[in-house]
Amino acid sequence: MGLCLSGSDVRGGKQAVGGAQLRPTTAADQNNVSGQNDAVDFFFKSRGLQALFTQIELSLSASKLRDLDIASKSDPMAVVYAKKRDGRLEEIGRTEVIMNNLNPAWIGKISIAFQFEIVQPLVFRVYDVDTKYHNIPVKMLKLEDQDFLGEASCVLSEIVTKQNRTLTLKLHNNYGPRVSRNFGTLSVHAEETVASKSAVEIAFRCSHLQNVDLFSKSDPFLRISRIVESGNSVPIYKTEVINNNLHPIWRPITLSMQQFVSKKSVGDLEKLYQGRTGATFMLPSTQCGHDKVLKSQLFVEKFVEKEQYSFLDYISSGFELNFMVAVDFTASNGNPRNPNSLHYIDPSGRLNSYQQAIMEIGEVIQFYDSDRRFPAWGFGGKTFDGTVSHCFNLNGRAGGFEVGVDGVEGIMAAYASALNNVSLAGPTLFGQVINTAARIAGQSLSFDRSKYFVLLIITDGVLTDLQETKDALVRASDLPLSILIVGVGGADFTQMEILDADNGRRLESSTDRVATRDIVQFVPMREVHSGQISVVQALLEELPGQFLTYMRCRDIKPLNVQMAQTCA
Repeated sequence: MGLCLSGSDVRGGKQAVGGAQLRPTTAADQNNVSGQNDAVDFFFKSRGLQALFTQIELSLSASKLRDLDIASKSDPMAVVYAKKRDGRLEEIGRTEVIMNNLNPAWIGKISIAFQFEIVQPLVFRVYDVDTKYHNIPVKMLKLEDQDFLGEASCVLSEIVTKQNRTLTLKLHNNYGPRVSRNFGTLSVHAEETVASKSAVEIAFRCSHLQNVDLFSKSDPFLRISRIVESGNSVPIYKTEVINNNLHPIWRPITLSMQQFVSKKSVGDLEKLYQGRTGATFMLPSTQCGHDKVLKSQLFVEKFVEKEQYSFLDYISSGFELNFMVAVDFTASNGNPRNPNSLHYIDPSGRLNSYQQAIMEIGEVIQFYDSDRRFPAWGFGGKTFDGTVSHCFNLNGRAGGFEVGVDGVEGIMAAYASALNNVSLAGPTLFGQVINTAARIAGQSLSFDRSKYFVLLIITDGVLTDLQETKDALVRASDLPLSILIVGVGGADFTQMEILDADNGRRLESSTDRVATRDIVQFVPMREVHSGQISVVQALLEELPGQFLTYMRCRDIKPLNVQMAQTCA
């Protein structure tokens, strides 16, 4: 297996510089691809496959189980279920049966895919397996024939956010946890099934690229693919686009062992670095002739082996995601008392788009915030003192923007209260709420580097301060902050797509400063309502990658690693 590097010009999507295919080496697992990157996303999504995830193994143990056997102790087995939205239980796996033990530590692991962007409820049930079934494989056991010992439930994110990734739950009967009888406890420990944390940081540059543009120079990017056993390529990374440049130097990238699979796959890149030599690009032939050899060359400016920590490594060591919300109170939403208004509160309990976004995003993020106090702001409304404000507390509190409300329910209550006390006005300005979030994120760096902030902006309109918003986002790209934008209603959200920068072009400020990273993710709610996407998955799928980019660029390590290095 080897790596293939190809370059393209973004205008028209044409092959501009050809591919530099490195010498193939040994075969390995071709399915083990990881890393949040648009080249990877496109490869999988274009084939109808689901988003990438982290594979987790759950280890189970129990303490002080009930003894239902007469002549001996219970013979327990645990069964794990995923609880679906409609309440159905889908079995994920079973442990082995441990004989004659009320404090079992099962050896068998339960494998489950952890997806940050969705809530994953789990149900655990423990059974005493009757002696006459001991010779039957556990997968073949009929659970209704076994004695029920207890049940517990939690959300997968509750396990992985624990500092030791172990959550202890009280077992109860089928009727719920309120019954006081002691059924014992169940402990669940989570481990990532990552083969290695090894990674390499690589910096690329090219020289003498072909110019395929008529009135300017090419705008190149580099796509890196892995050559699999069949000879086909699987994309694993795409660099940023560099405008108008035939001798581009890209920012350093980090490739994990999951992406390149084998050290041999990147061996030729290391040789290029050590020898300070270049690899010649070739333009694949469209017919049966020979490939065209180009003057273009690829150089490796940096090649450093390092240990790369995962999102769960940081979260389980004590890092937190602090949630903030900003709601659009401009007049274009319509009178909240009118059923056609985007802010209309339906007496039947049906959520409007603003409520839906708050609930669905908040329900996921809340598990990664220990105090669950969330700053909740509005913008574009005429507030309690009669002036139009572009950042005000939804609960009416004067100042103190960093002081939050209690939980997702507190945000919902503050939002409903503000609709009765704030007049809709305008225009639609993002700058102040982004700057306020950035100030809070920046201030946290002086006393706590283990916090990462997530601002959710929900809006219905076209921005009046597009350039000011770009300037604010470019400044904020240096901070531990990500911004999620939900567009509600039928407005033209082209501006939001620009802010999202998913086309590979990073935002530029009015002073030509380029954002250090992409911190924005946008999704229009109308696509959610049409069933095309899930608002939660669409908004949150990039968040772990943005979090990791920030931590890795600043060489911030998980807290337990920092403590170990300090004590060493």
